Parts: sequence; structure tokens; C-alpha cells
Amino acid sequence: MSTLTLAGMELKRFMRSRLTAAALAVLAVVPLLYGALYLYAFWDPYGRLNHIPAALVVEDRAATATDGTRVHAGQDLADELIRRQVFDWHVTDERAAEQGLESGRYQILLRIPSDFSADLVTAPDDAAAPEKGQLRAVSDDATNYLSGVFARTAFDEVRSAAASSASAGYYDKMLIGFTDLKAQTQKAADGAATLDEKIGEAKGGAGRLAGGIDDAHAGAGQLASGLGTAGQGASDLVDGLTRLNAGAEQLATGTAQAAAGGKQLATAVDGAADKVVPVLRDNAQSIADAAGLVARGADTLAANIGAIDTAADQAVHDAKELQDYLNGLPADTPGLADAKALAARLVTAAEKVRHTVDAADLAHLRAQLKQVAATAREVAKAAPHLADDVEAARAKVDQLSAGLNQLATGAQRLETGTAQAKDGAQALQGGIFRLATGARQLDGGLATLSAGGHRLADGLGQIEGGANQLATKLADGAGQIPSYGDDPSHRADILADPVGLDRTVRHPAGTYGVGFAPYFLALALWVGAMITYMVLRPLNRRYLMSGAPAYRVALAGLLPAVAVGLTQATLLFVVVRFGLGLAPVHPLLTWGLLMLTAASFAAVMQLIGAALGAPGRIVALALLMLQLTSSGGTYPVQTTPGFFQAIHPLLPMTYVVEAARHAIDGGASGPVWLGVAALLAYAIGSLILTMVVAHRGRRLTSSALHPELAI
Repeated sequence: MSTLTLAGMELKRFMRSRLTAAALAVLAVVPLLYGALYLYAFWDPYGRLNHIPAALVVEDRAATATDGTRVHAGQDLADELIRRQVFDWHVTDERAAEQGLESGRYQILLRIPSDFSADLVTAPDDAAAPEKGQLRAVSDDATNYLSGVFARTAFDEVRSAAASSASAGYYDKMLIGFTDLKAQTQKAADGAATLDEKIGEAKGGAGRLAGGIDDAHAGAGQLASGLGTAGQGASDLVDGLTRLNAGAEQLATGTAQAAAGGKQLATAVDGAADKVVPVLRDNAQSIADAAGLVARGADTLAANIGAIDTAADQAVHDAKELQDYLNGLPADTPGLADAKALAARLVTAAEKVRHTVDAADLAHLRAQLKQVAATAREVAKAAPHLADDVEAARAKVDQLSAGLNQLATGAQRLETGTAQAKDGAQALQGGIFRLATGARQLDGGLATLSAGGHRLADGLGQIEGGANQLATKLADGAGQIPSYGDDPSHRADILADPVGLDRTVRHPAGTYGVGFAPYFLALALWVGAMITYMVLRPLNRRYLMSGAPAYRVALAGLLPAVAVGLTQATLLFVVVRFGLGLAPVHPLLTWGLLMLTAASFAAVMQLIGAALGAPGRIVALALLMLQLTSSGGTYPVQTTPGFFQAIHPLLPMTYVVEAARHAIDGGASGPVWLGVAALLAYAIGSLILTMVVAHRGRRLTSSALHPELAI
């Protein structure tokens, strides 16, 4: 047979079943997977830098240029960066940016400091040394080594853009200064000559000013003295108004009470008048007749008052005679005792009457009766007019009440006015005091000013001579252009590059080897696990068919691979540590992480081999290719297409790379412990699923005895 015939027969052997045909197809696709996946994932990482999350902290404060222009260089630069989309900028504050950089949420931090605008507006001819506008960039190799490389390239563009704008302004200020220097120097010379003339005029004016100040000083002294006297008068006025206000308060209180009493009197008189006046009008004649009777009765009593004394004596005499008569009767006379007792009481009563009459002033009583008679006659005469008199009295009372009300109102106004006058006087007193103080200060200041005026006149004489020299020197220097100091190299540097970039790398990897070590260590251990299960069987078929528990069967197939994997991890760590010089920040942690990775990868490979058999090796190879492109071990995963970003958190190598970076380069411990937890989860999950496969694989089939595909 020919060679071609033999080759055809070998290919036909793979066409006997669908599985072998699929295996042949996979063999044809494997290079495509490697080549196409790699090219697709890393086709243009620099073109996708706008997907890398970066923190932008704008601390810059606007500054004012020498021409009065407000410069917001920091904010303008931030707006330009966001517009250009160099990175996926997140404008935040310093604290959030630092936390995000540490946790890996941000891969780069750019800080625009508070003095960025102030440094850029410094004029080229400023006396102070000019400073560059400084940007500060921070990256962390523990997050991704190539992020720092991208940052250097991208920030060169940022710095160039910012520097070109700043340089334009700097050169503009310099050239304008050189162009205007000669003309401005000539103007200064002309101005110096004019200054000389003006100083001469000012000298004469200074003499006149000194004389005027002396006069003002004398007047200020008189003003201070007069204000002192006015202050004492204002104090006396305040005391007098205080006393007047107190009296006005008392007057207002008294008049208010009087007005209230007058109102009550008017009310009472009005009520009584309403009742009395109709009675007086209806009974005027009766009142007159009664008054006449009273007058006549009083006259009769006055005329006969003397008979009262005689009648009293006669009564006593008659009572005693009766008593004597009764005493002379026989003792057995019936009723004599009662009669004697009665006579005794009669005598006593008569004597009391006589004593009363004797005690009374009958002459005075007679005079009073005559006065009553006269009054009664006047009443009789006035009876027809009594009602009118009552009405007139009521009107007088009403007028009195109204007057008292007006008086109370006036007293209240007087009280208010005196209070206001007192407040005004106090304010006047304070104002005069302040004015007096100011006058004394003015007096002292004018004394100082007077002395200064005389010195000014003397000094202007000296300045006049100096101005002559200035005019001469400026005229001589009008054709000269000044330089920018003896050593212009610093200003030349600022002109060439006015914006600087201060780049800081935290937890630096140092070399590409250190930067890519986490990626290649994870790759090596995955390949090591693959090769291990090319030699070892995932599950021992004889042990499986013996009826042993599934977990024992699974562990029996796993532990040898774990032992090999631990050996691989230890040898790998020793060689890269002591042979290549890799110096992890946490060496023991790095070694332990590699051993855990080897054990976890062994569990995953056992599951793939136990579940899929020989095709599982191709699946493991495909997983390797997917992890190489999506783990973020080389370029940041944000620069890859969306498919790789979607599977990034699902594959174990992602967590190995992140944890190894922080164990080797340093940084936050969170990613390390997250990686440990993820590897334990993959290992335990794979072991449990392998136990399930072992439990189901106890039944022996023809396909198991004679597999269609053996690798």
C-alpha cells in the first residue's frame, strides 16, 4: 500500500463514530482557539484604555493672572481628560480615591493639586522663582502591572496637552514683555522729568499744608474743650429729664384715677337726676306747701320753747305732791302699795325730764328752729325751680368728668414725651462723649500730622534732587533691554516644559518578570495538574467496582495528584525564589497560596477527567485558553471584549492571579483571602461532584471497557 492509502485509512478510523469525528474536528480547531482567542482578546488594548477605571481628584483652586484673568487650569484639564476618554475617569474626593485604589476598584489615581493654576499663572518676569504646574499620578502594581505601563504612556499625552497650553501662555507673556520694555522705559524717563516738576510744586504745597495743619490743631484743642463742657451739660439734662419723667408718671397715674372717679360721679348723678327730676317737677307745689308748714311749725316751737322749762318744773311738783298724798294714807288701804310704786316711778320720770330740759341749751335750740324755719321758707320759695337746678348740676358734673378725661390724656402724653426726651438726652450724652474722644484723638493726630507735614516739606526737597538723577538714568537706559537674571536656565526649563508629572507606583513589581509572575505561576500549576492526570487515573476502576464508598474512591484518585501538585508548587516556588531572584513581600503566604492552588487545580482536573473521560483533556485545554485571556494576568481585563469580562469572575485562575499579586507585591490583604476562599470553594465543589460521578460510575458498560476515543 502507498503512503497516502495508509494515511487515508488512519483518518477513516476517526469516522467510525461521532465522538471520534468530533475529536478530529477539535484537533483542527485547537490552533484556531489559541490564535483567534489571543488575537481577539488582545487585539488593541491601548485602544480600550477608556475602559480602565481611574480616579480623578481635582483639588485645584482658581488663580488670578497678572492681567486680572481668572484661570481654572485644573478644572479645564479635568474636563479635557473626561472629554478625551483617556481612561474611564471617576471624579471623586481624596479619601474615596485612596480606598478605591487600595481595593482595586480604581487602577490609577490622578491628582490635580490645589496650586496647579497658581503655578501656571506665574509670569516669566516674576521676581519669585517660577514653578511647574505639577500633576501627581499613582498606580499600584499589586492591582495590575501593565496598568502602570499604560499610565506612563497615557500620562505623557496628558502632560503634553496640558504643557502645550501652559507654554503658549508663558511665551506670550515673555514676548509681550520684551516688545513693550523699550517703549515703557522711555515713558518712564519722560514721567521722571514730569515728576521733578510736580515735586517742586508739591514742596510749596507741603509748606502751606503744614501751616494749615497747625491751625487745625489749635481748633481741635478748642473743640475738645467745648465738647467736654457740653458733655457735662448733657449729663445734667439727663438727670433733670429722669426726675421729670418720674413726676409725669405719678401725674398720669393720679389723673387717670381722678378721671375714673369723675366718670363714676357723672354716672351716679345722671342716674339720680333721671329719678329725682320728674318727682320734683310733679310735686313742686306740695314741696312748697310742706316747706311752709315746716316753717310755721318751727316758728311755733321757737315761740313756745320757754314753756317747756315751766312745764317740767310743774310736772316734778305735781308728782311729788301725789307721792306725799299717798304716803299719808293708811297702810291697809287696798292697792296702796302699787299706787306708791307707780308714784315713785312718776317722780323719777318727771325728774329725768326736768334734768334733760335743764341740760338742753334752749336758747341754741330756739335759734336752730328759727334757722330751720328760714330754710323751709327758702325751700318753699325755690320749690318750683328745684328740677332745673338738678339738671344744671348734672351738666356741671358731666363737664367735670370730660375735663378730667382730657387731663388724664394730656398727663399720659406728657409721660411719653418726657421718656422720649430722656432717651434722646442719654443718646446725646453718649454721642457728645464719643465726639469729645474723637476730638481729643484728632487733636493728637493733627499734632503728629503737623510734625509730619514739616518733615514732608523737608523730604520733598531731598526727593526733588533724586528725581533729577532718576530722569537722567532712565533716559540713558531707554535703549537697553533687561535680562532675566544671571542664571536663566531655570526659567528656560519652565518655558520648555511648564507642566510636570510626579508618578508614584505603590507596591512596585520592579521588572516584567515580577509583574507577570502571578500569571505564569498560575498557568504553570494548571498545566501541571493537566499533565498529572494524563499519567494518573482520576478514578481507580477496580476500586470503584469494589463497592467502596464514593468519597473513598474520589479521595483515592485525588490525593496522589495533590501530593504531586504540592511537590510541583514547592519546586516552582524554590526555583523562582532562589534561582530567578523573585522576592515576595510575603514569601510564606506565597508558598502556601501556590500549594492551595495546586490542590484546587488537581480537584478540578479530577472532576473533568472523571466526568468526561478522554475528551475532558481537551476541555481542560480549552479552559486553559479561556483563563489565559480572561484572568487579567497580562493586560487589564477591562481592555478585553465583553465576553472575556463576563467569564472573568467565573474561572479559578482569576482569583489565583489577584491573590498572588498581593502576596508577592504587597498591598491590601482582602484579595488574598478572597482568593483562598474561592480556591477552597472550587476544590470542595469539585470533590463533591467527583463523588457523585463515582457513585454513578459503579455500573460497568461496554463503552467504559472499550472507549471510542483514547488519548
